[in-house]
Parts: sequence; C-alpha cells; structure tokens
Amino acid sequence: MHVNAINKALIHRKEIGARGNKDWNCPWPLNWQRHYRVLADLVDADGALPYIASGVTFDGDDIGTWRWQHQKAGVQAQLLPEQRERLAELGIKAAEPVPAVPAPSRTATGPGKGPSKAQQAFERGLGALAQWVEREGADRPVPRGAVVQVEADGAREPVPVRLGVWISNTKSRRDRLNTDQLAALAELGMSWA
Repeated sequence: MHVNAINKALIHRKEIGARGNKDWNCPWPLNWQRHYRVLADLVDADGALPYIASGVTFDGDDIGTWRWQHQKAGVQAQLLPEQRERLAELGIKAAEPVPAVPAPSRTATGPGKGPSKAQQAFERGLGALAQWVEREGADRPVPRGAVVQVEADGAREPVPVRLGVWISNTKSRRDRLNTDQLAALAELGMSWA
C-alpha cells in the first residue's frame, strides 16, 4: 500500500472514531481509561456498579483496587474534572477526607511546628508513587532512575522526586516506618510494606 493511501486511511479512521466515540482521544492515561471502561461496562450491563473487592482482576488489571483508590478524595483531587464526572456517573464519589493524625516524631515539636523534614520527604515520595501508580499501574515496577514531578508545600514549581531511589531507600529503612506509612505504601502496591 502506498504511503499516501495509508495516511488517508488513518486520517479517515481517526475522523470516524472521533465522531462516534467520546473516548477516542482522551487526554488522560490509557491505563486510567482501560480501568474506567471495564467498570462502565459493568454499569451498562447491571444498571449499577456492583461491589468489587480489592484484588479482583479483569484481563490482568486490578479493577477492585483501582475502584477503591479512586473513591479517595486525594486521588480524585488529581483527576481532571471530566474524569471526576465520569466516576460520579458510575457511582464512585470522593469520600470525605479523614483528618490525618500526625505521627509522633523523634524530634520535639511544639505548638505551631509542622511535620519534620523526614515526614515531608516521605509525603513527597508517597505523592510521587501515587502519581506513578495512576499513570503506569501498580504492577509496573519503578526503575531506579525514575523521576516524578510533584507539587510540594511552599514550592512555586513542581519538585522532582527520584522515585526509584526513594523506594529503594524506604524499603531498606522500612523498620523505621510507622504503621500508617506502611499501610499507605501497601495501598499503593508495595508488597514489602
């Protein structure tokens, strides 16, 4: 087939898809779209989203964990408005955020003092990991050289987090993590936590 004919066929196919399917060229990651589409098909078939436990997979994708993760206010806050609308149509609305109880730190903190530098670094790393899982999926390992840009308190621009290095260091120091930190890591797919 001639190159011009191939280009015309691809353009024609794209035009047909764009007219008939609002999901043809979505601005969010395909991983997100794939999980959403499975749940939307369940709603179409049953009229409502059935209960799906964490760990339930479909074609290798853990749709159960994805479903419950996307009910969290922090995860929904990172989504585009259209993504949140689509989740709401499925019956997945953001849960009210639970006020965090600060973990006791090793340094003395008095009234008016914020989290320690170590706690801030952990939160940045956890935020980077959440972005990685959202974009790439929990089953894809993080390469040691992976860098993720995250919004940090007080910073004007996103801060780079060397996620692969952070995971390696956090894993080697897991005996120093509190139960909340370990639970947060486990929720994001870190089996060692």
